[in-house]
Amino acid sequence: MEADLLQFFGVDLLDLWRGRLSLRRISVLISSLMRQTGRSSLAAVLDEAAAWSESDYLLARISDALELSNYLFYQANSGEDAEEWPAPEPLPRPGEVIEVESEPVSHNLASTDEVVDFFNRMNNL
Repeated sequence: MEADLLQFFGVDLLDLWRGRLSLRRISVLISSLMRQTGRSSLAAVLDEAAAWSESDYLLARISDALELSNYLFYQANSGEDAEEWPAPEPLPRPGEVIEVESEPVSHNLASTDEVVDFFNRMNNL
């Protein structure tokens, strides 16, 4: 908290004991710090998710979407004899607990012939 007060407001906490700062003013500044998620050390200590800014979360979502898009493109455009490519894992976010699966998940994807048959049936409806 002391570092945040100095960094964001230029206020030295020792000014409280020097008589140049009131408890009310500290309270107001701390309340303001709590709204500074992603920047405030105090907010990050109280809430792990505040360690990232909104931009960091958006970039992680974009990265996850791009990885998934690449995976789906590879799956859609590779033959049945193609090398198995594991599904992407999302980037870990602060404060989230990552659960590890004990058994690998098998993906039962439709073959090319099954997809073509499906769409042919849909066109005939």
